[in-house]
Amino acid sequence: MELDQAADTLPMSRLSTTFRALRHRNFQLFFAGQFVSLTGTWMQSVAQSLLVYRLTGSVILLGLIGFASQIPVFLLAPLGGATADRYNRHKILIITQSVAMALAFVLAWLTLSGNIQIWHLFVIAAGFGIANAFDIPTRQAFAVDMVGKEDLINAIALNSSMFNGARIIGPAIAGILVALVGEGWCFLGNAVSYIAVITGLLLMKITPVIRPRIGSTIANIAEGFGYVAGTKPIRALLLLLGLVSLMGMPYAILMPIFADKYLGGGSDTLGYLMGASGFGALVAALVLASRRQVFGLGRWVAIACGAFGVSIVLFSFSRSFWLSVLLLIPVGFSMMTQMSSSNTLVQAMIPDALRGRVMSVYSMMFMGMAPFGALLAGSLAEIIGAPETVALGGIVCILGSFVFWYNLSGLEKEGREMIVSMQMTGGEPASKASFQLPTDDDQPEAAKA
Repeated sequence: MELDQAADTLPMSRLSTTFRALRHRNFQLFFAGQFVSLTGTWMQSVAQSLLVYRLTGSVILLGLIGFASQIPVFLLAPLGGATADRYNRHKILIITQSVAMALAFVLAWLTLSGNIQIWHLFVIAAGFGIANAFDIPTRQAFAVDMVGKEDLINAIALNSSMFNGARIIGPAIAGILVALVGEGWCFLGNAVSYIAVITGLLLMKITPVIRPRIGSTIANIAEGFGYVAGTKPIRALLLLLGLVSLMGMPYAILMPIFADKYLGGGSDTLGYLMGASGFGALVAALVLASRRQVFGLGRWVAIACGAFGVSIVLFSFSRSFWLSVLLLIPVGFSMMTQMSSSNTLVQAMIPDALRGRVMSVYSMMFMGMAPFGALLAGSLAEIIGAPETVALGGIVCILGSFVFWYNLSGLEKEGREMIVSMQMTGGEPASKASFQLPTDDDQPEAAKA
């Protein structure tokens, strides 16, 4: 009888664990608003790629648009991180989201009026990039202001699940809308979606945090870079992340070419492909959200990086629509496992005073390297072909995973000590925190049952 009762309560316990950050009202507002907004963002991303390819038919210009939208993150994210550590993060997010909404409305108006030109797309993409340079590190650092340290790891994973839930829905909607009424309505839908996140931010009740402004902004930025460079576990995680963003992630930039040239489809095919990758990433984010501890995440990072490389190599050889869709599920799963696990470990190891600046370096590696990858992928695809470019990126990711795995044991001790000092072990005793996989004796009683 007792065993039956335990079995009845276990699923609910796991469910409440997976979504525990949602008990905070501010995070509820943020989660709902961001989901609507990110759905619009993915709609715009897919529609923009299709529009560029339709207007120009150029693979290089696809890469250049990606470069224009993300190079500001690489150049300005350190300033954005320093700003997040010196000023009110809540107000910064309201400003950045409002700027992005205005840009989306301009893009929609130009497209629907028939006046859109390729240079407009470059200017607006750069504008989004500047807004993101301040928004991304601030949003990453703002999580602790909404949920506190005890639920921070879960909030990171739920943010990832929200991002990838939108990644499934957004491209699917974009594919349908582009086929029926054109790209401009996707851009308008994205512009309207920002109302949800801005409303959520305005409804929040945030206790003002007084952040000391010690030294100049340049000195603050240098301090953040110095901390990352001098901390081996964080440096290793971010270097691997940067490698994958440079060589592996550009497969998404080339997706319209695969949908059109190699799979014989159109916007609906692209929507399915993007949705499959998003579904895999969503599953990974939910798996990570159900974890209570940071045990084993270093190994997850290494394995996921290698699996991502293998998956995109296999995808590059596929000429079957359904096989390509199936292969993109592990692509999304492994990609999100690495990204979210790296985010969790980095946030677990850094002090609050440096959170914005360290997460700005994370942003540089995650999004800031992407423009160079997009430019490189676009150029290589013109020379050797899109499948060969994607396969080459996958091989580099596999090699990177082996190097990280080889050095992982040397990172364990320092990573453990840092997590203990930050008291960030997902609610478990800090003395148990480690990069290593736990032994059976380390598992919580509920997990053993």
